Amino acid sequence: MPQMRMSMRKRQVMEAYMFLLPWMLGFLVFSLGPLLGSLYLSFTQYRGYQAPSWVGFDNIQRMLFKDKLFWQSLKVTLLYAAGYLPLGLVFGFSIALLMNQKVRGILVFRTIYYLPSVVSGVAVALMWQFIFHRDFGVLNAILGWFGIDPIPWLLSERFALVAFVIMGLWGVGSSMIIYLAGLQGIPTDLYEAAAIDGATVWQRFWRITIPMMTPTVFFNLVTGLIGTLQIFATAYVMTSGGPNYATYFFSLNIYDTTFKRLEFGYASALAWVLFVLILILTLLVFGTSKRWVYYEHDVERRPA
Repeated sequence: MPQMRMSMRKRQVMEAYMFLLPWMLGFLVFSLGPLLGSLYLSFTQYRGYQAPSWVGFDNIQRMLFKDKLFWQSLKVTLLYAAGYLPLGLVFGFSIALLMNQKVRGILVFRTIYYLPSVVSGVAVALMWQFIFHRDFGVLNAILGWFGIDPIPWLLSERFALVAFVIMGLWGVGSSMIIYLAGLQGIPTDLYEAAAIDGATVWQRFWRITIPMMTPTVFFNLVTGLIGTLQIFATAYVMTSGGPNYATYFFSLNIYDTTFKRLEFGYASALAWVLFVLILILTLLVFGTSKRWVYYEHDVERRPA
């Protein structure tokens, strides 16, 4: 019997690896292989039509001391993240609170708020390009009702990045759904017990809802940070980095370096810098999470 159990276990392990094999091969060929290849190219000078030549850390030195577009694209990307992320977290959470109410037709409203997050990035860019149009845009038409002169949203260095933040807030439906799931996962007996003890609505929100939702906020913060720093499609379609590099995001810099200037080695180095930047910021968020993320089983950190 023990031998039969061992043979059965070996058979199950073999079957598991057989099912995993297609994914593992795909990961090695299409993910890990190109990843290691780009790491090698980041230390070379390679233009595609000649063999790569090893240059060591020359690409990094070029970024830090010679490439003004590197610093401009980094500044634009970080400014956008600093403007969009806090607003996106607040807007998504606020809409989720509204969508968590038990009223007739709430499922329709949830669907309406979620739909923008599943629309193609190119379609979204084209739609908002029309909305932000200086002369025929819907947004300027609405502002005109209040006596505000037309704003050249996508043609002004001052307002172009603001326009991207506004457009980003339109698609908070994906985070809203996650917040909604978190809100519905809070045990109702906590609210009932607090109400019996005489807690007000605000006290229940601050002492129960906020602490119980911090893991969800943490998840949306990390995923939002990773996605925001890689913005590309909408910027490429709407402005291509203009005006005067005011919306020249880091991913656009990588794209132009690769396909317009044909500097594959330098573009690989830029991509790895973006990867390291995202990694560092993500680790910082994880490092601070112990101070503000509350889990139900963490008795020692239970709020007073």
